[in-house]
Amino acid sequence: MLGAITGDIIGSVHEYIATKTKDFPLFVAESNVTDDSVLTVAVADAILTGGSYQESVRAIGRRYPGCGYGGNFLQWLFADDPQPYNSWGNGSAMRVSPVGFAFDAEDDVLREAEATAVITHNHPEGVKGAQATALAILLARKGCGKDDIRKEISKRFEYDLNRTVDSIRPGYSYDISCQGTVPEAIIAFLDASSYEDAIRNAVSLGGDSDTLACITGGIAEAFYGGVPDAIAATVRERLPDDLLTITDAFYRAYPSAVS
Repeated sequence: MLGAITGDIIGSVHEYIATKTKDFPLFVAESNVTDDSVLTVAVADAILTGGSYQESVRAIGRRYPGCGYGGNFLQWLFADDPQPYNSWGNGSAMRVSPVGFAFDAEDDVLREAEATAVITHNHPEGVKGAQATALAILLARKGCGKDDIRKEISKRFEYDLNRTVDSIRPGYSYDISCQGTVPEAIIAFLDASSYEDAIRNAVSLGGDSDTLACITGGIAEAFYGGVPDAIAATVRERLPDDLLTITDAFYRAYPSAVS
């Protein structure tokens, strides 16, 4: 989960500038949490409390109304009678990482990932993106190799993961869809040699950088056994106190999750 938040913070300053290189400072003064981190923590809060995903997402999301939500989501967040709006956007995948760390069975992960998505993103692609991300985290956490993760996610979700970051980068552009984000984020992880390298891969694609790196970061955290200490310390300094409190509580409740 902290890996996803880290990716969001690192990617936040690259979102609209189409960074096409892996050579960039991990953190600058403006690096900060966006909606990706806020909603990731909200999903973790629902898991911790046993409450509904919708209630936690709305309660915590409303604390941070200016952190970059899409227009449809913002309307849903403050609606009197919120209804899912058939979105296929990558918002469902960016917030799902706690599911992959909290649940140990594939069926449970797939069910809970769908539940986090359908409160807003009830389009089949929105559900698929959340499930693929959460399942990749579970597989990585359980020690599966990259070839096995590639095969399982490709087979189950029909994503083309037989590409490389270098082949994707030249023609890739800003894309907010699950189908145009999740496979690329997974490839950024598959092509990496370390947690940091995975984040650099994701940002270097030049797309929706905070969300790409958020999705990649959750999977890379699970695979590499955590976020490097120096990077994690910087992230913790930039997390608002209420979000950090929930994050720490999540790792205490789920000690099998890496931290």
